[in-house]
Amino acid sequence: MTRAPGRFGAVITAMVTPFGDDGSLDVDGAAQLARWLADNGSDGLVVAGSTGEGSLLSDGEKRDLWSAVAGAVTIPVIAATGSAATDHTIEQGRIAEECGVDGLLVVTPYYVRPSQAGLVSHFSAVAAATRLPILLYDIPVRSGRKIAVASLVRLASEFPNIIGVKDAGGDVAATALAVARCPEGFEVYCGDDVLTLPMLSVGAVGLISVASHWAGVEIGEMIASFIKGDVRAAAQANATLIPSWEFETGEEAPNPVPAKTMMRVLGQPAGPCRLPLGEPPAGLDGLACEVLAGLGRLPDSGVSPS
Repeated sequence: MTRAPGRFGAVITAMVTPFGDDGSLDVDGAAQLARWLADNGSDGLVVAGSTGEGSLLSDGEKRDLWSAVAGAVTIPVIAATGSAATDHTIEQGRIAEECGVDGLLVVTPYYVRPSQAGLVSHFSAVAAATRLPILLYDIPVRSGRKIAVASLVRLASEFPNIIGVKDAGGDVAATALAVARCPEGFEVYCGDDVLTLPMLSVGAVGLISVASHWAGVEIGEMIASFIKGDVRAAAQANATLIPSWEFETGEEAPNPVPAKTMMRVLGQPAGPCRLPLGEPPAGLDGLACEVLAGLGRLPDSGVSPS
């Protein structure tokens, strides 16, 4: 099963949030980075999500970030507005709408682990409070609760502005079931880069990606090959991208530490991660260069592979 790219495009980058050396928000750097990503394979951007250290940003910083990025690019900007509290999620959505974003990404309420009935009530309240299109964000490894397929079907059927899901559940069979049972036009975006090709095969329309910070063009080519029916070329492209999938997160360098390292290597605004993420481990710059070399590119920053 193949589908054309979704309303926000096929390759959406979950953008890192640049900070200054003192840890302050770099609004100008965010606008610069957003423009660079738009010029290098990103069809859309998620701003202040988990890769953007959204849980480490104040509400005021998020407002400034959404406004800056929405004003800097013409591609769709999706604000990550979800939190553990329904009222706060609704308020964040209102602020994001005022900032001129094109859609909302709303994560499953984390830590509190609500029932499926609680999840449906939460997402229903959020959807009723905004005119913007909403992508739900199903990531049980972070939130502690999976959105059941039946809950997705109900929400997609009852709320026209719940238009899709970022699926980071890691269960391709469940994804296939959701694609089959949700209303026509409901869009599934892969939320785990390494599963992009398998999820395209069951009807995903694209991905919300970390590795697209540096491999957006290559990822877009893989998706285009698959949509054209050239599965062999798509598989070959995926094989080339495996080092990028492996680089983007790990126990010693969890996301977004590698992505920020890669942006610094490429000479783009990034800055440090905020605590508790910590400093990048030794050798990560060199590994970033090796990943770029495997894609046939070398950085402009002067950093060399180790």
